[in-house]
Amino acid sequence: MEVLAKYSKDELENFVEKLGEKKFRAGQLFSWIYSKSAADFDTMSDIKKDFREKLKDIAVILDTKIKKKQVSADGTIKYLIEFHDGCCAETVLMRFDNRANLSACVSSQVGCKMGCDFCATAKRGFVRNLETYEIISQILTIQQDTGLKITNVVFMGQGEPLDNYKNVYEAISRINSDLSIGIRRITISTCGIAPKIKELCDYELIPTLAVSLHCADSDVRKQIMPVERRYNLENLKESLKYYCEKTGKRVTLEYILIGSLTDTTQMAQKLCDYICDLKCNINLIPYNPIGVDKYKKPAKKDMMIFKYLLESAGKKVTIRLERGADIDAACGQLAGKE
Repeated sequence: MEVLAKYSKDELENFVEKLGEKKFRAGQLFSWIYSKSAADFDTMSDIKKDFREKLKDIAVILDTKIKKKQVSADGTIKYLIEFHDGCCAETVLMRFDNRANLSACVSSQVGCKMGCDFCATAKRGFVRNLETYEIISQILTIQQDTGLKITNVVFMGQGEPLDNYKNVYEAISRINSDLSIGIRRITISTCGIAPKIKELCDYELIPTLAVSLHCADSDVRKQIMPVERRYNLENLKESLKYYCEKTGKRVTLEYILIGSLTDTTQMAQKLCDYICDLKCNINLIPYNPIGVDKYKKPAKKDMMIFKYLLESAGKKVTIRLERGADIDAACGQLAGKE
């Protein structure tokens, strides 16, 4: 069976013409799939019935299915999505009462190679990269299930996006063109693969960059993030400065506050020293439990002191609003488990 979500608009036109149909049929199909979030061919009311019947025999819109769906008390929805080969990954719909934005937090891999010690995905290990259309299918699945239009996409789900660079960048291009989501509303989050951050700047479409720094002390960062052994803080900072200079954009630094480890005043000072000449905002993330007792959540008092010290250094600092923790959908909790 042909999977129509695999096709770009041009490829959809070729597919339609090979079936002996006129090119405008591709435009109709494209609109139903990407603008109207059609889940089946029967809903495509402006396409003639015999063509719809032909499509049902030879094609599907998506080859994914929702294996499990969980709804948080705060409205966050987590989907366990099964792909054609039985592999599963999670994607999350985040919505906020006081904002119009609907954000899809998508996965780029099944599992992850990076081995961050505080992350549930890392405990699963790496299975495989997701294909371009499988990344897009996560957004389409949310839209089909909810009837809502996604406005923002963040590559903050399972996997390291820059470790699946080619497929992720192709997905970004199609999210921008096919789903009409502006490049400023697309964010890549990376643990710090320095050469790929620089390479990102060579493209026409440059997404917003968020970097999982999580610690500005190299020895401690090595303990919780093995990537530090290959691309250390110095290498990472060089690539971030390059990104800022080439794009004119600020970088968001994501920093996990682990009780008595990364949330101390000493660690705050090290972070202040690290970012003093960097064009950045800081997003503080309270540690979310992942089923082990190795780390603990920070005390609220320590979080506020940490935030105050960073703000005193002249940086914009936010504490991430926790979403979906009751369904293991918060930062670091996506494990792809059933």
